[in-house]
Amino acid sequence: MLEDKLRLLPENPGVYIMSDKDGTVIYVGKAKNLKNRVRQYFFNSVKTDKVMAMVENVADFRYIITKSEIDALSLENNLIKKYKPKYNILLKDDKTYPYLRVNLKEDFPTFTVTRRLKKDGSKYFGPFMGGVSVKEVLELLQTTFSIRPCHIAVGGEKKLKPCLNYHIKRCLAPCAGLVSKEEYRANVEKALDFLNGNDRETEKILREKMEIAAEKQEFELAMSYRNKLKGLEKIWLKRITSLNSFLSADIIAYETDNIHSAISVLVVRGGRMSGGKNFAVTDAALSEAEALGEFMMRYYKQGVSLPAEILLAGEADTALFEKYFREKLGASVSVLVPKQGVRKQLCDMAALNAKDYLSKNIEKIRHKEDMTVSACKRLQRVLNLSHYPHRMECYDISHISGVDKVGSMTVFTDGEADRSQYRRFKIRTVEGNNDFACLQEVLKRRLQKLGTGEEERFPKPDLIIIDGGKGQLSSVKEIFDEMHVEAIDLISLAKREEEIFTLFSHEPVVLEKSDYCLRMLQRIRDEAHRFAITFNRDLRNKRTLSSLLSEIPGVGKVRRQLLMEKFKDISGIMAASEDELKTVEGIGDKQAREIWEFFHKKIEEEQR
Repeated sequence: MLEDKLRLLPENPGVYIMSDKDGTVIYVGKAKNLKNRVRQYFFNSVKTDKVMAMVENVADFRYIITKSEIDALSLENNLIKKYKPKYNILLKDDKTYPYLRVNLKEDFPTFTVTRRLKKDGSKYFGPFMGGVSVKEVLELLQTTFSIRPCHIAVGGEKKLKPCLNYHIKRCLAPCAGLVSKEEYRANVEKALDFLNGNDRETEKILREKMEIAAEKQEFELAMSYRNKLKGLEKIWLKRITSLNSFLSADIIAYETDNIHSAISVLVVRGGRMSGGKNFAVTDAALSEAEALGEFMMRYYKQGVSLPAEILLAGEADTALFEKYFREKLGASVSVLVPKQGVRKQLCDMAALNAKDYLSKNIEKIRHKEDMTVSACKRLQRVLNLSHYPHRMECYDISHISGVDKVGSMTVFTDGEADRSQYRRFKIRTVEGNNDFACLQEVLKRRLQKLGTGEEERFPKPDLIIIDGGKGQLSSVKEIFDEMHVEAIDLISLAKREEEIFTLFSHEPVVLEKSDYCLRMLQRIRDEAHRFAITFNRDLRNKRTLSSLLSEIPGVGKVRRQLLMEKFKDISGIMAASEDELKTVEGIGDKQAREIWEFFHKKIEEEQR
């Protein structure tokens, strides 16, 4: 069958999608010539161990013809994001380093520290590492350019009183209407310029502020500016002396031992090394060029700011990626493979980092594989599952004496937590304390999504795990039978003895406590338990908060809802100042005072 399909492949550009015997997508690739590219996997060429392992699992493939290689590149990235194939590069870095985030669509933007990159239209700067503290950089921005540190909504008719940050020259007080959008934006642009490597303007401003403070005999403030200048010197030390001060580039290198791989990214901005990241990579790329290309697609699609240059320590179709970034992301980027000079030295440095990371982390990577993919394979054998459990879902119920009943769904993909897929359920139909009925409601609502338009967001699981014993398993089996669900394996894991119950035997399967299969099941079960308890606690807190707020005269249902949306829980409202309370729509000076006094009386009562 495969041989016939290989003969009929077209010579057009496009994307090919490879599946295993269960129909699970295991690899997605793009090609300038589909016939030549796909045939390379099956005929004659020398292949790495990773590619051979992938090819051995290919039971079928399909393809999509595109108008151009650029369109194929874009479609490939979308399909990888959709299917998360096990043999494609999925970004899993060694450590989550911090970034600075700013949303320039806001009238009065502010900078925040984050460790998660999102495709939300914001600009991200970083990662910060190697002795440069992101908090120090943020404080430097706020001190130098008077960027507001708070997140209070600004721009309404109601003006607030300037806070302490305004009086100590660390904020221009847009909340009080004391600065125009244009003046504030000019300071934001200077801050962006600093983050892009131009720190001379920052030094000049800090030095002027220090001298003015000293003249006014505000010595504590002058000392603060002097300390910031010292922090700036620490950033200067990261400058590589031989670099052009205008060089802003990401340097990317790939290293493999034919089984495991690593990618290193070094970040240079304004001629200064500002950080870097290492990634452990599982991929089935046919070449270094293919691996580097796929990595770039995944890395820059997640929201990382594109530099002026991308330097690759390995061959790649540089013109193709320059065209892709220009046409699809609207960015003019030079993609280069340097052969000499300082750029080549930077590439060698990135390659050395990738090689070092791979050599020092192979054991860690192997251990991770034992705990994840290898554990999944063994679980299939031990429990005689009908499918390799690529996607596992675990369900738990939480409530207190039948009140605030909730269900949780946690998801592991190839043995690793996939938190973006977690889901929570409020129990709608069950009265009283009945865990079995609650499980049935949750599973029914979940399984109803199969075969509908929502299956793309909620893919069909290979294995469903129930937190509980025989009773819980039997109750869910009734739903499976009622809905004629097939091709999904079902087990339960009982807490006390950690026994695994299946549908094929009255006797439980008992694994050694050290068995990676059991430990993987415990991880997903414990995640489901934690997730359910957290949701239950949140509901109780909201109910308690709503009840407390109803005791305050004049705080009706609408204002209670607005307060809960703004401050999330009781501790958030207790910690809020009167000015912060007044940022909630409909709450004026008098009511803000009443709410503040109400909660502070509660605090005093608790302390007594």
